[in-house]
Amino acid sequence: MRLILRFFGFLFTLGTIVFLVGGAAAAVLVWHFSKDLPDYTQLQEYEPPVMTRVHAVDGSLLAEYARERRLYLPIQAIPKRVINAFLAAEDKNFYEHGGLDFTGIARAGVLLVQNFGSNRRPQGASTITQQVAKNFLLTNEVSFERKIKEALLALKIERTYSKDRILELYLNEIYLGFSAYGVAAASLLYFDKSVSDLSIAEAAYLAALPKAPSQLHPFRQRERALERRNYVIERLSENGWITAAEAEAARKEPLNVTPRPTGAHIFAGEYFAEEVRREILEKFGEKRLYEGGLSIRTTLDPKMQVMARKAFTDGLVRFDETQGWRGPVTKIDVSGDWGVRLADVRALADVAPWRLAVVLETSDQTVRVGLQPTREPGGAVSRERAVGIVPLDAMKWARATSGPSRGKPVAKASQVLDPGDVVYVEPLAGKDGQFRLRQIPEISGAMVVMDPVTGRVIALVGGFSFDQSQFDRATQAMRQPGSSIKPLVYAAALDNGYTPSTIVVDAPIEIDQGPGIGVWRPENYSTGKYYGPQTLRFGIEHSRNVMTVRLAQDIGMPLVAEYAKRFGIYDNMPPYLSYALGAGETTVMRMTTAYSMIANGGRRITPTLIDRIQDRTGKTIYKHDQRECRGCEAEGWQNQAEPGLIDRREQVLDPMTAYQITSIMEGVVLRGTGSTVAAVGKPVAGKTGTTNDEKDVWFVGFTPELAVGVYLGYDKPRHIGRGASGGHMAAPIVRDFLKVALADKPAVPFRVPPGIKLIRIDAQTGTRAGPGTAKAILEAYKPGTAPAESTAYAGTLGPDGQPLGVTPEVDRAVRTGTGGLY
Repeated sequence: MRLILRFFGFLFTLGTIVFLVGGAAAAVLVWHFSKDLPDYTQLQEYEPPVMTRVHAVDGSLLAEYARERRLYLPIQAIPKRVINAFLAAEDKNFYEHGGLDFTGIARAGVLLVQNFGSNRRPQGASTITQQVAKNFLLTNEVSFERKIKEALLALKIERTYSKDRILELYLNEIYLGFSAYGVAAASLLYFDKSVSDLSIAEAAYLAALPKAPSQLHPFRQRERALERRNYVIERLSENGWITAAEAEAARKEPLNVTPRPTGAHIFAGEYFAEEVRREILEKFGEKRLYEGGLSIRTTLDPKMQVMARKAFTDGLVRFDETQGWRGPVTKIDVSGDWGVRLADVRALADVAPWRLAVVLETSDQTVRVGLQPTREPGGAVSRERAVGIVPLDAMKWARATSGPSRGKPVAKASQVLDPGDVVYVEPLAGKDGQFRLRQIPEISGAMVVMDPVTGRVIALVGGFSFDQSQFDRATQAMRQPGSSIKPLVYAAALDNGYTPSTIVVDAPIEIDQGPGIGVWRPENYSTGKYYGPQTLRFGIEHSRNVMTVRLAQDIGMPLVAEYAKRFGIYDNMPPYLSYALGAGETTVMRMTTAYSMIANGGRRITPTLIDRIQDRTGKTIYKHDQRECRGCEAEGWQNQAEPGLIDRREQVLDPMTAYQITSIMEGVVLRGTGSTVAAVGKPVAGKTGTTNDEKDVWFVGFTPELAVGVYLGYDKPRHIGRGASGGHMAAPIVRDFLKVALADKPAVPFRVPPGIKLIRIDAQTGTRAGPGTAKAILEAYKPGTAPAESTAYAGTLGPDGQPLGVTPEVDRAVRTGTGGLY
């Protein structure tokens, strides 16, 4: 008996020694690993990289920019079904343990012993708190040391933070595949819906992903993904978080993953979105753009954008089809399954409703085509094969490309297309299964639509297809504006003593440009045709080059250059007379901005694509409108005056001059080179432009509420075609756009500023109209400048050696020092 007691005493002593030594060793280990633990208190201020989101003016999403696609949600905003799904999949005892789940550790140890020698992956026993410690503070290194640190950090985190805070960090940080970080982004990218709209089955699938998202891919590993999703559903049911009936229904639900597009989310908004991205990058830097979680409210009106893009692309196609058929995109073999081969041909993604198609067979009157099949979300080519017919009438524009009829209207469809040709087609309205032959235009250009009062860019089209070319011709293409710059020359004259009825000679002129340069003989667009003495109004309405040169000579090119800089057309314009005809280079954005300043009565504006930017906390860090609002801070109405905006923007042009030039440009639309725009049926002012050798054509114009600028030209400048002009090519685009943009708006006349006098004038002579005047118009005059019966000619000298070119009243103003020519 004594021997037995001694034996047990020995065992107790040995156990005590082992326990003490083990405890001491554990304490030493804890002390050793605790020395280098990361600072877990940083989790309190943790701000993960969050997506920057760009919205249109109506709140619709335009674009998202991020390295890690994440939307941070507080735990209160995450539905209980989503939280329970992740707890069921990852840590069902989360709200009971203190950071380490010893039951789970024991279970994992038992399974490790049972599976020893097999290739089965050991079951993990990490709690959500341990995963937070690893994801936020440690690396993914597989080592005993990392596991010890992870456990120690988990215990410290549990003592410092609430369970909800830990779970919030976890659900917003985890990577769930598809470039999604956190449950909110994953919900959008997998199912294109808010996390609050997820079904039980959808929440279960997301909860299944943290362990191995690539191995549970919804398309490549569909069966495995379904198996893991259903496992999570079973755990939810076992834990009593859903009923057996809900579990059964969820298991039967198919895995309907519908990936969300990651480009521009508004059709035709790609150029606009990219311009915004560049601006944010310049203002705030790369890190703030891709990680800062900025909320950007832009000026884009989605409806206007679609209207502008359609009018613009229709104009490009309309001209391009007059140039004839250039041939198919490519050729493929149509024997066997042509769909797979056609699916491999890259189609432009943003030219809807155009479709890529292959010619299957031709006849005299029709062409049978097969449409490019779609791809399944996983990348496989759809098995559906759709075919259609292109009738002869829908391809006659192409003209014959071979044989004796080459270049002439086609008599047979087979004269244009052959089997195997890959082409673009567009559905014919109201004719199911019938299509029109299309081709990508060679000519390009740009279009800008702006609010002339504020400078807000409502729509922007930078080319035919962003998918084809990301070069934004609205802001990046430097092109000669041609005659569209003339209103600025005439505005400078009107601001300095001239009137709309001042007579200028439209006749040949020679200008000696100095030694080594020679004599310059400017010509009108209609070469050899001159009209003699004409009014300033006539000079703009009919875009007379020689009259503009004479006027620029009279007022001096330094003054013209100063006005061009004031309106932002050029930064530093050389004082060469050719620049008065638009020889310098500028952008559509700059030209539209300049015309907007005329439209708004001469106030300076800065074009903007962004209304407001907020940081991730909702604080406004930028806004475009800097006008002061007096009375806007009132908490309630107490019979005070209504709030008012204080506009301190610079006045770059006399409001009366702005109205005079507006009235003259309204004449361009009513009876001048831009007369095609008169079909809008509402007040529109504007000016056409055509450059040397017809390389670029322009129309820039405005109504009281919209300013629009359009230019067309080849990216590598070359002759567009004989007779090409802004009035025939660019103006119809503006006409088509304004017709639909203003369709439901009343006709609003241009505002006449105080002081302007409207007088009935003979449009031909610039004198006061009499009872029998055939062509009488209402002309706008500043006080004291109304015309008398006599006139004088600009560009010639009088007996006293002074330049003629103004009415007697203006001449009097010049001599008395009010105004001045130079």
